[in-house]
Amino acid sequence: MISGKTSIYGLFGYPVEHSFSPGMHNAAFAKLGLDACYVPFAVHPDQLEAAVRSILALNLRGMNVTVPHKQAVMSWLDEFSEEARLIGAVNTIEVLGDRLKGHNTDGRGFLRSLKDDAGFNPRGKRVVFIGSGGAARAVGFSLALAGARSIVFMDLDYRKAAALAEDIRQKTGADVHPISEDLLADAAAGADCLINATPLGLKKADPLPMRKELIQKKHLVCDLVYNPPETLFLKAAKARKAQQLSGIGMLLYQGVIAFEIWTKKKAPVQVMNNALARQIRARR
Repeated sequence: MISGKTSIYGLFGYPVEHSFSPGMHNAAFAKLGLDACYVPFAVHPDQLEAAVRSILALNLRGMNVTVPHKQAVMSWLDEFSEEARLIGAVNTIEVLGDRLKGHNTDGRGFLRSLKDDAGFNPRGKRVVFIGSGGAARAVGFSLALAGARSIVFMDLDYRKAAALAEDIRQKTGADVHPISEDLLADAAAGADCLINATPLGLKKADPLPMRKELIQKKHLVCDLVYNPPETLFLKAAKARKAQQLSGIGMLLYQGVIAFEIWTKKKAPVQVMNNALARQIRARR
């Protein structure tokens, strides 16, 4: 039951109706017996400043931030974690007295999924991304900081991929570069890990992000799309006998890390995973 003592957490985004975060976090609060609840707030971009300033005024205890606000929200925060500063985007706000600290748990969530779900250590590995948007940015920076040997971005918008590669290279010193589509086959042949960071796979009629023939048994094939849990790209990887990693793990662990930042308690990971899985099944 919500009372005057209940701690309120939530999500700023536009829209937010699709979010799985409320179910995941509220299940975690219930499991730990915390007097807390998580509420999604649909915040129009024109009202973002007012929403951020309301965090302290309304005694909100912590917030997530999703599209389209992850970059714009930084204008009204007081400090940032290293990841958030490097990536230039925030998905989690921590309340520290009268100050707001921005974190980015997306990339860290992916790294934890790599370790816990795939047993994959990115240090010294070669990684190829398809896509160079916000998800690729967060994961790319995190892989660079984790010691990946090389990172390649292929995007139909070459200039976008080049800009991201240059940003990561300058800020981390990692070996990062863009490639055009005609060089994808060579890049994939030398890679340890292939990552789809495009929306391809959300719809049944979507094409594969790369030709099936480029997938080899040695590859770890990751799809940042999490619904459906087994995308066409992951099915293609399975058919090619390559290891697969669904985007569900990244979604789960970015939430786990945010929960632990806010509450300073160990998150009930299995409870959060079960809540996430139930919601995804219900929408299929």
